[in-house]
Amino acid sequence: MHKMRAVGAFVGLAIGDALGAPLEGLPPAPIAVTEMQSGGIHDVAAGQYTDDTLQASALAQTLLECGGFDPEDFARRLVLVYRAHPEFFGPTSRAVLDLIEKGVAPTIAAGMAHETQGGSRSNGSVMRGIPVGIFYPPGEVREASLAASRVTHFDPAAGEASAFVNRMVSGMCRGEEAPVAFGRALAACENPELRGLLEDYRAHPPEPSLDAVLCTHCAARIFMDAPSFREAVVAAVNLGGDADTVGAIVGGLAGARYGYGAIPPSWLAALQDREELVDLARRLVRVSRG
Repeated sequence: MHKMRAVGAFVGLAIGDALGAPLEGLPPAPIAVTEMQSGGIHDVAAGQYTDDTLQASALAQTLLECGGFDPEDFARRLVLVYRAHPEFFGPTSRAVLDLIEKGVAPTIAAGMAHETQGGSRSNGSVMRGIPVGIFYPPGEVREASLAASRVTHFDPAAGEASAFVNRMVSGMCRGEEAPVAFGRALAACENPELRGLLEDYRAHPPEPSLDAVLCTHCAARIFMDAPSFREAVVAAVNLGGDADTVGAIVGGLAGARYGYGAIPPSWLAALQDREELVDLARRLVRVSRG
C-alpha cells in the first residue's frame, strides 16, 4: 500500500468536490476556475464540499468501524448525513433514504425507489465509492463495490461504474501505474455499454452527466489524458454539468495516481474540514487490506 497515494485518493475526492461545487448545474465556465470559489446553485462557501464527500466519509467510517463493508451500518450513516444536508443529495439517494427513514428495510428501499423514480442509473454510488478502492485489494474490490452501490442504486450499471473506478483506485494505491490499472479495471467490467465507451475512450466526447455510465467515461477520459493532479481536476470541474461529481471522481483517481503531495497547497488550505478528512483517510489506510 502506497500510503500517500491512498490518502491522496480520499482527500483528492473532497478537493474535486469542493472545486466543482460552485459550478454544479451550470454551463461550462467562460473563464476556467482554478481556485476555490463560493457561490453556485447551493451557494457554497469557498472550499465547502457537498454530499459526494459526505457520503464517501460515511462509507470510510463504515469500513473502519466494521472492518469491511456492512450495508446496514452504511445505510444508517447515510441517513444521518442526509438529514444534516438534504439539499446536496440527488433524486435517487434522496428517494431511497426517505424510505429508509420511514422504516423500509435498506435491502428493499433501493428497489422500491428504482421503480418509483423510473430508474437508478445515476452517479451517486460512483462518486462516493473510492474508499472501497482504498480499503480492498484489487481481487476483492468488485464485490464490495457492487454491494456498496446497491444500498441506494438498484441499477447494476451504477454498480459496474463504481467497481470500475474503485478497481483503478485499488490498483494505483497498491503501486500499479495508471494505464495498467485502467486496463485491469476494464477487463473486469461486465457492463457492455461502459466497456464500449472506455475501450476507445477518446472516441466519445466527455459528458459531465448525472448518468453513472456517461459520468464514469467522462471522468476516466479526463483523468487518463491529464498530465498532473491539478490539470486533471481543473479540466473536470470546468466542463460544468455535474461538476462536483466529475471533479470528485477525477480527484480521487488523480490522488491515487499522483499522491497527496501533488494536491495544490492553495486548494488544501481552503478545503473545509481538511484536518478531519486527512485523519479519516490515514485511519482508513491503516486498516486497509493488502
